[in-house]
Amino acid sequence: MAEREWFDKDYYKVLGVTSSATDKEITRAYRKLAKELHPDTNPGSEEKFKEISAAYDVLGDADKRKEYDEVRRLGPAAAGFGGGFGGGFGANAADFGDLGDLFGGLFGGRRQRAARGADVETALHLAFKDAVQGITTTVTLPSNEACHSCGGRGAAPGSGFVTCERCGGRGVLNDDQGPFAMSSICPVCQGRGGRIVTPCPTCAGTGREPSSRRVNVRIPPGVVDGQRIRLKGKGNPGSRGGPAGDLFVDVHVASEPNFARRGRDVTTNVTVPITAAMLGTTVTVPTLDEPVTLKVPAGTQAGQTMRVRGRGVPAHGKNPAGDLLVTVQVAIPKKLNKEQRSAVERLAHALGEDES
Repeated sequence: MAEREWFDKDYYKVLGVTSSATDKEITRAYRKLAKELHPDTNPGSEEKFKEISAAYDVLGDADKRKEYDEVRRLGPAAAGFGGGFGGGFGANAADFGDLGDLFGGLFGGRRQRAARGADVETALHLAFKDAVQGITTTVTLPSNEACHSCGGRGAAPGSGFVTCERCGGRGVLNDDQGPFAMSSICPVCQGRGGRIVTPCPTCAGTGREPSSRRVNVRIPPGVVDGQRIRLKGKGNPGSRGGPAGDLFVDVHVASEPNFARRGRDVTTNVTVPITAAMLGTTVTVPTLDEPVTLKVPAGTQAGQTMRVRGRGVPAHGKNPAGDLLVTVQVAIPKKLNKEQRSAVERLAHALGEDES
């Protein structure tokens, strides 16, 4: 039983509050610690995070907190978790009655608390263009659903449940020891108070069977390789009315031979002949959408970068649109024939470049 830990764990101390703290003070303390110790922002704090979560699971629920306070007030022997009150009670010890029954009612009749669903992680592989421009796509996640054969009951169709013969449906066994009653979980029904007559052959009595579900994922413009996106409430469904967990999508972006990223700008190259760089020209430049016409001024140098406004990552939220950065590469002939060489020599002479 989880309550066994209540005698060893001072949950008030774990959250850094007093036993007289209000519900708001407890919630405020937990949220502060959870922010500081969350494994996503503080690697290596998993155990501490689990500890404060366990403490808040008890103290954040009015019914559980009341039980927790009562258990710690009466002490470990009261619930039959080993040992006794020891000496010093004398004849007055009989006034406690059957404390095993007291705690059996306290624990066995407690309302089950709603539980949040588990978080889910998945990988998403995107093309370069989709990562730049954003996309709505779907991911397929493993899941569990109610067994189609038994409807989630766990029992084979036509069969049902019977009260446990060992514990009479109580889920615990009492071992009377004088004025006290030591209680333990029934080994036959594992504390459930009953058992399935014939387990469902489809789900082996679990009531669940594996399946898959598709989740729509909206990827905003400008995601980068390795980025993690959190989709709140898209994880596994909660139980007993609890909220769903979150979905964490790890994005992997494929490379693109003609384009790259520099922040919110997209970069590319264009090659022009040496004469065009000298005299000026216009070139057609590919983009992630329609090509654009770019004017290359006379005298453009190799490696010079020109900017095409608004052709990078689209505007999103408070982020403005990026630009397309075009770097000019100048093509220089590797071989010249006699006529071409003569023409270049005449140009060099005209420019004064042949003078030593």
